[in-house]
Amino acid sequence: MIQINIQNETSRLRAVVLGTAESNGPTPKLEDTYDPKSAQHIEAGTYPKEADMILEMEAVAEVLKKYDVKVYRPDIIKNCNQIFARDIAFAIDDKLIRANILPDRDEEIKAIDYIWNQVAEDKRIILPEECHVEGGDVMPWNDYIFIGTYSGEDYSDYITARTNMDAVIAIQELFPNKTVKSFELRKSNTDPKENALHLDCCFQPIGTNKAILHKNGFLVEREYQWLVDFFGKENIFEITKDEMYKMNSNVFSIAEDVVISERNFTRLNTWLRDNGFTVEEVPYAEIAKQEGLLRCSTLPLIRD
Repeated sequence: MIQINIQNETSRLRAVVLGTAESNGPTPKLEDTYDPKSAQHIEAGTYPKEADMILEMEAVAEVLKKYDVKVYRPDIIKNCNQIFARDIAFAIDDKLIRANILPDRDEEIKAIDYIWNQVAEDKRIILPEECHVEGGDVMPWNDYIFIGTYSGEDYSDYITARTNMDAVIAIQELFPNKTVKSFELRKSNTDPKENALHLDCCFQPIGTNKAILHKNGFLVEREYQWLVDFFGKENIFEITKDEMYKMNSNVFSIAEDVVISERNFTRLNTWLRDNGFTVEEVPYAEIAKQEGLLRCSTLPLIRD
């Protein structure tokens, strides 16, 4: 059995699902893409190659092994992009919640059935069908659960809008003793620099009291300001539009003082080290072309 235990984003990691780039399939057709950044790279002929992405993911697996983390991988589905494990499920407290993701991606969930089946049945949650949610939008932070959402009337026009208010309400009902705080995210189907695909594309807590933040990812300035006040301005690393585009907020914490980051995030990695973090640098620039990075490709199951 797997005893799920996730209270926050940064406690010492013990078990995680790491996605896989094996049998990733051919470069998608432009009309089959889910986000503007992938579309941009398909048009430019720079869409990432499977072999490069496998190497990048193995570098992460090595770091996790070094820290003695139990690593699960999804079963391989032929010609299917299974890199972003965070999209298909997420853990809060002792529960594993299956995400209601884009219908085209249902088979990705089946690839972790062997993990799902090791979790006690009363701890496995499937939300009602009208609740759209992906793990990249959901962040447990001790007494809080932060959730990225989009509640505009044109929600259905945005393939980049992944989490709706029905899901926010359902998660609040599941965890009545926590404060669920939702944030309206900026969405664009065409411009990746104006699109916060998930909350973790413009915000992530690190350490015990710090955060990486990108103001323009938030539609409502007051909600952005709430986070600044919550963490304190001196504890925030504010990223530029270009750094957001390169996914600087999508790093992944192994512990309160250990962060896996992309090796090209020079400004961020310097700041992290200056603030006492151990930074494990990995190459991840190819995977970043699909508008996802380290947090997106990991699904933590157990933290101390």
